[in-house]
Amino acid sequence: MLTGELKNKIDQIWEMFWTGGITNPLDVVEQMTYLMFIHDLDKADADKAKSSLMLELPYTSMFERHEQCKWSVFRDLPAEKMYELMQQEIFPFIKNLHGNKESTYSKYMGDAIFKIPTPQLLSKIVDAMDSVYQEMAKDIESDTKGDIYEHLLSKLQTAGVNGQFRTPRHIIRMMVELLDPKPEDTICDPACGTSGFLVTSGEYLKETYYEDIFYNREKKAHYNNAMFYGYDMDRTMLRVGAMNMMTHGVENPNIEYRDSLSDANTDNGKYSVILANPPFKGSLDADTISPDLLKVCKTKKTELLFLALFLRMLKTGGRCACIVPDGVLFGSSKAHQSIRKELIENNRLEAVISMPSGVFKPYAGVSTGILIFTKTGYGGTDKVWFYDMQADGLSLDDKRSPVNENDIPDIIARFKNLSAEETRERTEKSFFATKDEIAENGYDLSINKYKKVEYKPVEYPSTQELMKNLRDIEREISAGLTELEEMLNG
Repeated sequence: MLTGELKNKIDQIWEMFWTGGITNPLDVVEQMTYLMFIHDLDKADADKAKSSLMLELPYTSMFERHEQCKWSVFRDLPAEKMYELMQQEIFPFIKNLHGNKESTYSKYMGDAIFKIPTPQLLSKIVDAMDSVYQEMAKDIESDTKGDIYEHLLSKLQTAGVNGQFRTPRHIIRMMVELLDPKPEDTICDPACGTSGFLVTSGEYLKETYYEDIFYNREKKAHYNNAMFYGYDMDRTMLRVGAMNMMTHGVENPNIEYRDSLSDANTDNGKYSVILANPPFKGSLDADTISPDLLKVCKTKKTELLFLALFLRMLKTGGRCACIVPDGVLFGSSKAHQSIRKELIENNRLEAVISMPSGVFKPYAGVSTGILIFTKTGYGGTDKVWFYDMQADGLSLDDKRSPVNENDIPDIIARFKNLSAEETRERTEKSFFATKDEIAENGYDLSINKYKKVEYKPVEYPSTQELMKNLRDIEREISAGLTELEEMLNG
C-alpha cells in the first residue's frame, strides 16, 4: 500500500483531474494508466537499447520515426503543442503500436480515448507525474507501480465487490519461487487482474534463466508471444494488465476478456503452470457455469469452481499454486469435500500453507491459505506438507509496517528440501500428514486438525493464598481511604 509522499502526490494528481472536470473515477484511472504506459514505454525502449548496445546486438527503437512520442521529448514542450501532439500523434501511436489489428493489445487499446480537456491540465499532470516517478525511483525494491494501481482502484470504491483484492507482491513472489517456472512453461492466471502473477513470473524467469531464454531464438519467441496467458472480466483491469506486461518486457502477452468459469472457456489441458488468487465472492450466473466444472463439484461458490477449473486447464503433470479462503480447507458441505477429495485422490496435493489473516489488510481481514498441487489424473498423494505461516515481514494490522519476523524465506527453503521435513514434529511450524489420516478426517485440510499443541504446565497459587492476598489488598485500600478522609476533614 502507498504511504507518505508518494501517496500525497498521487492524491494531488487525482485532485487535478477532479477540479479539471474529469469526475468519473474510472476515467481518471484509465487516463492515468495511459500516461503511465506512455512514460514506461520510453524507459523500456531506452533499457532495451542500452542492453542491446552492451551485448552488441542490433536494436530498432519502437519510436523510430516517432521520436516526438517519447515522454522525455514531449514533456518539455509548451502546453498547447504537447496537447496537440497527444491528440494527433501520441494516442494514435500507442493504439497502433503492435500493428496487428487482431492482437490482444489492439483489442484493448483500440478504443482508448484521450479525455484530458485542456492543454493546461495536461501540462500540470505531466509535471506531477514526473515528480511521482522521481519519488518512485527512490524505492526501486518495492512494487510501487502496483501500489499506485491499488491506491487508484481503492478510490473507485468497487475494489472488493468482485473479490478484486490485489495480492501483495511478496506473497506472489513466494508462490512463484515455490513453483519455480521454467523457460518452456506455459503460464496462466484465469483471474489475472493487473497481471501481478504473470509479471512476477516473467521477472523470475529473467533473473533465473536469462541466458537460456534470451540467447535462444525459439525460447525468446515463446517468452514474448506464447508463455503468458491472463483472463479477466474487467476491461480496465485488462488494459492495466496488458500494459503492465508490456512495460515489463513481454512483447505480446495473451491478456483476454473472458469469464473463466463459463462454458465459453474451453481451455483443457493447455497450461503447465497456473498461479492465481481467484475471486472469493461475487455474483455468478449459475446458467453460464461450465457443466464440466459442476461435475467435479456442484456449487455456485467461485472459490471451489476455480479449483475444478485449474485442474481442467492444466496439462497432465502441470502444477498450480493458488490462494484460497480458509473455508475451502475445512468446509463440510458436499461440494467442499468433493473438490478436496478430487485434489487428494485423483491428483497430487503437495502442500497447504496456512497464512495469517492480516496478509490482505487493510482491504480484507479474511484468513487464507495456499494450495500447491500437480495434475496427474490418477492420484499420487501419499502425504501432504503443512506449514503454519505466522509472519510475512509486515505487521498484521492495517498499517502493514515492516517487522523482523518473516517466515517466507523458511517456507521456500523447506519446500525445496522436503526430504528433510520427514522428521519434523507436529508441534513445529511445518510437518507432513499422511493421505490416509487426511481421508479419515473427511479430507479436512486445516492445519489445526493435524498440528499438536504443546501445553506447558502452569502452577497457580492455592485458593487460600489468593484469599489472603485479596484480604491484604482490601486492608490497604481501607487504610488509604481512612487516611484520605482524615486529610479532607483536617
